[in-house]
Formats: sequence, C-alpha cells, structure tokens
Amino acid sequence: MKPVTLGLIVGNRGFFPSHLCESGRAEMIDLLEKAGFKVIALSPQDTPYGTVESLEDAHKCAELFDAHRKEIDGVVVTLPNFGDERAVANSLRWSGLDVPVLIQAYPDAVDSMTIADRRDSFCGKMSLCNNLRQYKIPYTLTRLHTVAPSSPSFMQDLADFAAMCRVTSSLRNLRIGALGARPTNFNTVRFSEKLLENSGISIETLDMYELFGWIDALDDDDAAVLAKLAEIKDYVQTAGVSAENLLKMAKFGVAVDGWMKRTELQATAIQCWTAMEEFFGVVPCTVMSMMSNSLVPSACEVDIMGALAMHILAQASQLPSAIVDWNNNYGEDPDKAVIFHCSNLPKDIFKKQGEGSPEMYYQEIIAGTVGADNTYGTIYGRIQPNDFTYLRVSTDDLDGKVRAYVGEGEFTDDALLTFGGYGVVRVPEFQKLLQHICDNGYEHHVSVNPAKTAAAIYEALTKYKGWDVYRHS
Repeated sequence: MKPVTLGLIVGNRGFFPSHLCESGRAEMIDLLEKAGFKVIALSPQDTPYGTVESLEDAHKCAELFDAHRKEIDGVVVTLPNFGDERAVANSLRWSGLDVPVLIQAYPDAVDSMTIADRRDSFCGKMSLCNNLRQYKIPYTLTRLHTVAPSSPSFMQDLADFAAMCRVTSSLRNLRIGALGARPTNFNTVRFSEKLLENSGISIETLDMYELFGWIDALDDDDAAVLAKLAEIKDYVQTAGVSAENLLKMAKFGVAVDGWMKRTELQATAIQCWTAMEEFFGVVPCTVMSMMSNSLVPSACEVDIMGALAMHILAQASQLPSAIVDWNNNYGEDPDKAVIFHCSNLPKDIFKKQGEGSPEMYYQEIIAGTVGADNTYGTIYGRIQPNDFTYLRVSTDDLDGKVRAYVGEGEFTDDALLTFGGYGVVRVPEFQKLLQHICDNGYEHHVSVNPAKTAAAIYEALTKYKGWDVYRHS
C-alpha cells in the first residue's frame, strides 16, 4: 500500500477528565503507526498532553501542520472527551490544509460514568461537526457515532479514509498524457481540458508523428530497448509472435516511458487504432497493459476520462485497474452483463492459470482491415471472479461540471466463450444503472478494479472534490 501521512488532533476540554486525553492520544498514535501510517501530532511538550483546547494550542497545531503540508494526506480528529470544538476548528482553518478530515469520538463505558471518567464525546462530536460546518470545513464521519479505535468498525473506517486520502492527494496536480488524436468515430470520448484544469488535473498532448520519430532514432541493440524487450517476454506468453513485432513493441514502450518521465505523467490515454497498425505494424496493448499493471493506468482510444477513472480506482485500492466496454447482455439475467475490450487489460486482473490465463495474440476485430500480422500485441484472457468497483468520470461541458457514477458488483465465473479481454459481471439493480447511464449520456467505456472501494471514492469525489457523483447501490 502507498504510505499515507496523517495529521492527528486530540481534542480536550478542561472540565472533563484530561487523563482520558493522555491515554487516548497514546492509543491512537500506537494504532495508526501499527496500521502503517506516519503520524504528525503535537507532543506533550508542545501543549498539555499534546492536545488542543486554547487559542494558543490551535496556533501551535496549525503551525505544525503548515510546516508539514507537503506530507499530510489527511487529518484524524480524536475526541477522548468532549473536546473544545473551536480549538479543533481553528487548528484546521489556520493550517490552510485542504485534505480529508476524519472525526472519531470515544464511547463512554456504562460502568464508568462518574465525574472522574465520563467522556461526553458523544455530545462533543455534534458540537465539533456543527462548528466545522460553520467554518465550511468538509469532514468525514465514522460508521458509528462513537467508536473505540481498536474496534473492527473503526479499522474499516480507517481503511476507507486512507483510500480517500490517496485519491484526493493523487488528484492534486495530476498530469495525464494524451498520445495521438482521438479516433474519428469516437465522439463518446470527448472531454473538456478546461474543466479538468479547474479541478487541478492537467493534460499533456503528444502527436504520434513525434513519438514515431523518437522510435526511428532507437537502435535495435539499444540497452533500454533490450531491457524493455526482456520485460515484455517476462510479462506475458509471446509464443507465435514474431521477433520483429516484439522489437517494435519494445521500442514503442521505451519511447512512451521517456515521454512520461520528461513530462511527469501519472497516466496516459493512447490512440490505439488504426493508424498505428497500418503504418507501424503492432498494437500498443501489451505496453499499456504493463503500465496499468504497475499502477500507471493507460486507457485506449484516447479516453482521458477513462484513464482518470482508472487512476482513481487504482489509488483507492492500490490494485491495477482496467478499462472495458459495458458490451453485451448475458442471456436473460437483467443483473448480468459481458464486459470486454480488445484488450489492454492488466494481467493481474486475469485468471492466473488454465483457460482464460493471459496470452499475447493479434487483434481480431481490426485484423480484417489491416491484416493480422499488423495487429499483434493484444492481451487475451478471462477476468478472474472477484468483487469489483466500477467508475466512470465525465466532463459535462453543457452544465460546466465534472460528474461521475460509481458502484460495486462481482466478476462471476459464468460460462462464456469469446475473445479479447472479457468477463461476466453481476451488478445489483443493473437495469437501473443502465437507465442512469443512458439518461445522462455517459460513455460506453467504464473503468473497473478488483476491490470494493465505492464508498471511499464517492466521498472523496463529492465531499472533497465537489464533483457531481451518482452512487449506485
């Protein structure tokens, strides 16, 4: 998992038992660090018990967070007692941080309700949330109103929050590469660079002519080319593919890697047909699959918004994402469908062994137009059964906003004989989702990921990015 750094605020209120804050702070830091988080928090030398209660405490906390603003991905606020809501709110406001905030309040024990041990965090959490709303500081709640840090419920809250933090931090100054022109017939993948830029996401374009110029300048025995060739052969079974075609794929990969490094890109969308096949003689799918498998998503057909959704899913789960078509009905089951692409799916999403395990082949759909020998490099395989999250992001130029839909389903093991990268999915109330997709003019492409992260993604994109998101359930 990508490490997440959390700022920690421990709320305190003087006329409640402060020893609860001392033990609560120690417990929370120990739990967070054991869970793999880096924690930035006031120490007992900075303020009483390392808590915030006064204006002076809030200034110290804000200054600490400001000094670590490039590191902090999110803030956890813990209330071992009622807490001072203004001190917590001021700490967040004055820090200037724009990150997710998780509010946790300790539960009282029924047999420890005397003045010496009573927390009143149940009540204090409401006051804090009231103040944060007044301050226009967005925040995230735990599943249970009060919850012990060591409980399974809070550990799930923490896992979801970490996914939110990874998503929001990864979208800050995100740079996606658009390689080549959008295929003429694909009006569906049009998008607004300006709306993305308004969300802090930049697009770097590159003409295919320029890329092929770099490829032509590469020698067959170039060290980088030979290394990429070995990487391709190690990545997927290549029996039946000519040495000439594999060398072309390797040179293409080296050229793309160099472009991405020079321009600091985290994802790409590539013009995958048909000019590349006609005039270069391979498809880019294998190289794209390898990038996606390394959590550097690459979408086909210059689908920038598909690449963005792949990136969000991969950051949430830390697992590879794929882009597919909602492609076919599956018999007469209204909650099932066939998903498919030609394909550039990452190999880790496929079945590992036997029928349906990944192999390199030629692209059968366009082979009839440009010839099979010019279309080697697709990755064929069957998606292995698993839970999954789907996400589509789109720029709505007519209403001037970024919108999306997200939900969860399962990859099934239902019988299916076809080609490309494929699978059968089951999505509860699928017909309702399809109505939403068509009513709102969404694209037929959708990004998928083998993990359940819809809740975290929905909150990250709505509460912390301000996007218009439909969550299907």
